[in-house]
Amino acid sequence: MDRRKFLKVTAVTSTSATLAGCGHPEHQLIRFVPDEDHVPGIAEWKPSVCPLCAAGCGMLVRVMEGDAEIVRHGETGLVKMGLAKKLEGNPAHPIAQGRLCARGQAAIQLTYHPDRLTGPMKRNGPRGSGQFTPIAWDAAIGELIAHLDALVSSGDQRTLAFLKRPGRGERDELVSLFLERFGAPPAMTFEPFSDDVLRRANLLSFGHEQLPTFDFARSRYVIGFGADFLGTWNSPVAQNIAYGSMRQGRPGVRGRLVQVEARMSQTGANADEWVPVRPGTEGILALGLAHVLLNAGLAQADAAGRAGTLLEGWSTKLPEYAPAQVERRTGVPAARVERLARELADGRPAVAVIGGPSLAHTNGLFHAVAVNALNALLGSVGQPGGVSFTPERATAGAPPRRRVEGPRRLEQVAADLLRAGRPAVQVLLVQDANPVFAAPPAWKVRDALLNVPFIASFGGFLDETSILADLILPDHSFLESWVEGQPESGATVFVQSLAPPVMRPLHMTRATPDVLLEVGRRLSRTLSPPLGWQTFEEMLQAAVAVVPAPEAADVRWAAAQKRGGWWETPPSREPQPVTPPPLARVIRFAEPEFDGPESDYPFHFLPYVSQAFLDGSLAHLPWLQELPDVMSTAMWSSWVEINRATADRLHIAHGDLVELTSRHGSLRAPALLSPGIAPDVIGMPVGQGHVTFTRYASGRGQNPLGLLAPLVDQDTGALAWAATRVRLSRVGPGSGELILFASEEPSGPFGRGRE
Repeated sequence: MDRRKFLKVTAVTSTSATLAGCGHPEHQLIRFVPDEDHVPGIAEWKPSVCPLCAAGCGMLVRVMEGDAEIVRHGETGLVKMGLAKKLEGNPAHPIAQGRLCARGQAAIQLTYHPDRLTGPMKRNGPRGSGQFTPIAWDAAIGELIAHLDALVSSGDQRTLAFLKRPGRGERDELVSLFLERFGAPPAMTFEPFSDDVLRRANLLSFGHEQLPTFDFARSRYVIGFGADFLGTWNSPVAQNIAYGSMRQGRPGVRGRLVQVEARMSQTGANADEWVPVRPGTEGILALGLAHVLLNAGLAQADAAGRAGTLLEGWSTKLPEYAPAQVERRTGVPAARVERLARELADGRPAVAVIGGPSLAHTNGLFHAVAVNALNALLGSVGQPGGVSFTPERATAGAPPRRRVEGPRRLEQVAADLLRAGRPAVQVLLVQDANPVFAAPPAWKVRDALLNVPFIASFGGFLDETSILADLILPDHSFLESWVEGQPESGATVFVQSLAPPVMRPLHMTRATPDVLLEVGRRLSRTLSPPLGWQTFEEMLQAAVAVVPAPEAADVRWAAAQKRGGWWETPPSREPQPVTPPPLARVIRFAEPEFDGPESDYPFHFLPYVSQAFLDGSLAHLPWLQELPDVMSTAMWSSWVEINRATADRLHIAHGDLVELTSRHGSLRAPALLSPGIAPDVIGMPVGQGHVTFTRYASGRGQNPLGLLAPLVDQDTGALAWAATRVRLSRVGPGSGELILFASEEPSGPFGRGRE
């Protein structure tokens, strides 16, 4: 797509004036009076924060004067204003360090998207029909308040539910405070590719309930278990920077990378050695490596500390994980297990990384704790070249709040809503979550939401979940509002990203935190205690003021706005661990459960996070639709990855239309043949297959999440999205649905090339 056309930055010319004067009212444009002064032709670079994933990369936004097509009170027109033109990484930010991934570059399209909601809307047709009429902001907020007041008057505050994506910043804190003081349960969070298993393992092993930070730059040996840390997992920009230093940043030293996984990811394609493994057995391999280290005298068992004591058999040097037994259970040859273990010992500082599909099984916690114990055994925890934890904020005189209950799980609430009787949720607020698209079909989320009497969405786009709302209160884009966040990993210092708006709002939208604050003030029975801020900006300024620092609060506030946040320098010490919860049982290996008998469903199904769309939440951005996949060069389409030997056995050729079937659904998509996937595994990228998600994503491709079983990790309840089995069959020759950037059949690992 032409970039200038997409931005819709135009000028009123004499031609347009002529058209307007010739009886063509559809060409008339109103010239709105500008709200700001901007120096013509002079670019400013303003800080901001990338909103497209949880990594929290700081960015700089190039802002220049221009004419923008906007909507004001239902009228479309032009206004001259400062407009964001380009996004780049912020060199001063500890996470981004001046870099920005392709997804971050595309974030500018959130603001200028032609299908963006331009103001509040009220449903005027059946739920899910997409029939809405514009409504004034005062009326929209008044309607939301009326429904909340009705809950208070009937003593039903606990029937208010808030559904959102997980987060760690002040916006999330505001939601928590609002719900707590209203008397509602904590917010439900949902994302299909959750890292909750690893957070629980890190809490049990090290006392830190967060994702780790890896010092790849000083590592000499890295072994990955499923985590695509160079592509989509955790903090990819920070990890790519560190990985580049590991490979090329030290004269005479080139770190080694080994990747263990069933399907070759971007990280696997960069590895020196790729090790395929049976799904659900990754922790066995990790303990097989530990067995060799312990029994060869290359490490001492007590070096693993608590992480080791959590595991059955650790004190006796893991006799059940001898290389021969590991080969039988994982498919990795015993000689390779021996060699890899000795390479780890000789290559220290060495570090192991686990994430992604390796933890998306019913026994995921075992695998995570096994890798944690391996890291501790190698002496890699809290050491240069190893693994550590980004410090979290300690506020002066403000002890952390403790809840007496945890959040409800989405699948439990959905089940309650489907039961007969009065719905357990009377009012639902939805922010930045789309479970109708991403949840397993067995949870019946859409049917459950249809039973909620009133739903309000803060989304800026219609998607499969927000289209069910009765009221839509669209948020500003991140360029038009205060943005902030606390990166969970990727730095050795505490980081609070923060930036003011870089441009004025294009449309009649409002920042969701300011809406919540206004609602809290206008309720018939005020929140107890009331929220003490008039605006979200005031809340952010108060958060800065309580952080211990040598300079005055107002000085720190001004500096934070100028550079895009604040962070500790020089690097702070490791954060203090919390006391891990008592463990009810020793952690031992349990065979992974897979949905569907192997006789009927012979293949493991691996839906994987898309390089462009992540979990599907970015599929509406056309720059990402046209971004060639880094492994296959495919774009604008869905595909099914099949091992070439498997395809030959089933008489499937590249591009053929195939059908995938699980016990929960089926889909059809073109085949893409690859040697970089195990013969008994079928892979498929997530992101396409939306029914409702703007003109660029709706009706395009297939949604592999629609095949998933509702299995969960036994210990955390996290969705076991790699635990579904499928069968595969050829439907017929390809119909051109597979769109490749380079050629009809790709060369390299995904094709035979041209002969």
